Amino acid sequence: MTTNPEAHDATVDVDPFDLHDVVWTAVSPRLATARLVVLGIWAVVLLLPMVALAAGFALLWLWLTAAGLALVLAWAGFLVRRQVRALGYAERADDLLIRRGILMRQLVVVPYGRMQYVDVSSGPLARRCGIATVQLHTAAPGTDATIPGLPPAEAARLRDRLASRGEARLAGL
Repeated sequence: MTTNPEAHDATVDVDPFDLHDVVWTAVSPRLATARLVVLGIWAVVLLLPMVALAAGFALLWLWLTAAGLALVLAWAGFLVRRQVRALGYAERADDLLIRRGILMRQLVVVPYGRMQYVDVSSGPLARRCGIATVQLHTAAPGTDATIPGLPPAEAARLRDRLASRGEARLAGL
């Protein structure tokens, strides 16, 4: 049995996350604002007491710990915008694609016929920022099919469209 080395090389260079025929829809940049607000709350809760202790006791290791914590929070703030830009979804004829991640990329494919129900949620901060989350529930418990950061009108439209497509696929079985 002989193998063609050129055919093997072509399959090695294929990127499973690079779908040329898919038009991705980005989530709202307001999701970054909401995540930065949460990060800011953590900064106040963690950093301010650390700085107060460092100033009160004048210990070098407390100042170094506060500086390290500030660097970690600043790095997380830098990453938030990139993570939000990496989020997206695409509706195809038979399934929904959801992508996320920069370093650890993830592509979730949810066939419409496997959806049991679609959930829309929005907490107090999300409502204040004008965003909502669409979550798809399937029979598989490990499926993380959530799309955060959608404007409420888009979340409602997507919920109704996915529910109707799911019902149509189930009726065809």
